[in-house]
Amino acid sequence: MDDLGVAIGLVLVIEGLVWALAPRFGRRLLEAASETPESTLRLAGILAVTAGVLLVWLIRG
Repeated sequence: MDDLGVAIGLVLVIEGLVWALAPRFGRRLLEAASETPESTLRLAGILAVTAGVLLVWLIRG
């Protein structure tokens, strides 16, 4: 459970850095995402989840 807390904390740090250091870039990302078809966003999400699980599996064994 500790690892899950650390992982969520790291996601918040990375998300926060985008908005703290480059808010204009964050807005452009949001605009681009709002114009992207839902099927493309869904595929990107599935690929990100797969890559994340694979990375954790490789690191944690």
